[in-house]
Amino acid sequence: MDYSYPFSYDWTTQEVIDVIKFFEAIETAYERGIEREQFMSLYRRFKEIVPSKSEEKKLYDEFEKASGYSSFQVVKKAKEAKNGDWIQGNEK
Repeated sequence: MDYSYPFSYDWTTQEVIDVIKFFEAIETAYERGIEREQFMSLYRRFKEIVPSKSEEKKLYDEFEKASGYSSFQVVKKAKEAKNGDWIQGNEK
C-alpha cells in the first residue's frame, strides 16, 4: 500500500481508527472478499462518524483516487447481499 487514507482533523483518534478500518475492509473486499455482516458493521460505524452524504462521497472519491478501489461499489454490493454472503470487489 503506497497511499494514505482520507480522514478529517476534526475526528477523535478513535474515529480516525474506525474510518481506517472501514477503508481497510474495502481493500479486503477487493483482495480476498469479506463477510457481509463484518463489512456492514464497519460501514454502520463509518456512517456514525460521517453521516453527511456529501462528505461520504468526498472521502470515497479521495480513497478511490489514491487506491483504485471503489468504496461505492463495495457498499452497494453489501447492501444488496444477504447475511452470510461474501462481498467481493471488482478487479482494480
